[in-house]
Amino acid sequence: MLVAGFPAGSFQTNCYVVAQAAGEACVVVDPGQDAVEPLEALLKEHRLTPVAVLLTHGHFDHTFSVTPVCDGHDVPAWIHPGDREMLADPMKGMSAQSTALFGGRLEYRAPSEVRVLEDRSSLELAGMRLQVDHTPGHTPGSVVFTTETEEGVEVILAGDTLFAGSVGRTDLPGGSHRQLLDSVRDRLLVRDDSGVVLPGHGPTTTIGRERASNPFLADLEIATPGRGTL
Repeated sequence: MLVAGFPAGSFQTNCYVVAQAAGEACVVVDPGQDAVEPLEALLKEHRLTPVAVLLTHGHFDHTFSVTPVCDGHDVPAWIHPGDREMLADPMKGMSAQSTALFGGRLEYRAPSEVRVLEDRSSLELAGMRLQVDHTPGHTPGSVVFTTETEEGVEVILAGDTLFAGSVGRTDLPGGSHRQLLDSVRDRLLVRDDSGVVLPGHGPTTTIGRERASNPFLADLEIATPGRGTL
């Protein structure tokens, strides 16, 4: 499996491409601010052809470049219905301070083709199977995508649900800290320790590392595979 990425724009949002190998079809995940040029360079470097853009949630630092990427490659965007409206109106997910920064409005257009993600569904894209898990809390429509390497190691595209040493903020419209912790507990910490977490911001981590040391998860009752409840 080929996984490559870069932090995009002033928000340093991680944009990823995932493919079976160089020279193959790929999916693009979360093309944020100023992502178009570095993404095109990455696609050219690995000789990849996008077939879809997957969005972990609707915040504009993750969707800023979705329309030029999708329409430029004639591919659909996939997003959970809970965040669908943010594609055309990103202000719905922004704080009052951010809204004021943009003068109370932000001109935005959804891609020509938008498809809806369903919880617990599987997407067959670029020769890969990607599991969709709805993980509300950071936003109502947050999801994580999971695929596996040939060796059976899970690769988890976690968006802003789980970070290395932290979790997503919940003080924006539609956020819920309790819901976020429930999502992390029920959808992520039930995974094997070897699962590789590719977050929306910051460095890569693993499920085992976060289970053992993430201070935001310290008080959760976690059902650990093969070891019962901690």
